[in-house]
Amino acid sequence: MKLFLVLSFVALAVAAPVQQKINYSTDNVQILRFDNDNLGLGNYRFAYEQTDGTKQEQQGEILNEGREDESIAIRGSYAWVGPDGVTYTVNYVADDNGFQPQIEQGPGGGVPAAVIASFQG
Repeated sequence: MKLFLVLSFVALAVAAPVQQKINYSTDNVQILRFDNDNLGLGNYRFAYEQTDGTKQEQQGEILNEGREDESIAIRGSYAWVGPDGVTYTVNYVADDNGFQPQIEQGPGGGVPAAVIASFQG
């Protein structure tokens, strides 16, 4: 049941669209890199990067496979360039302890430190 719950949260996080305004048409965005190592059984890994600065990496590892307390631990990150030209990155772990993000912003980022701290708990 825990595995299902964790996978559900991860699916929601991955599927959530990232809204961004950029100075050029999104029709021109191209994929620079795409890696996918997922047979649908057990551990997996994927990553992609686009010309607009959007990127994501994630890897999942089955813990206690075949046991009653089987679960999955996921580590990853995603990043995008905001309308202010700053790169924002979220590094995260999702495991038995829930979703644990660490938010970073590049130089000149417009999100106050107190707001970032409130998101991180």
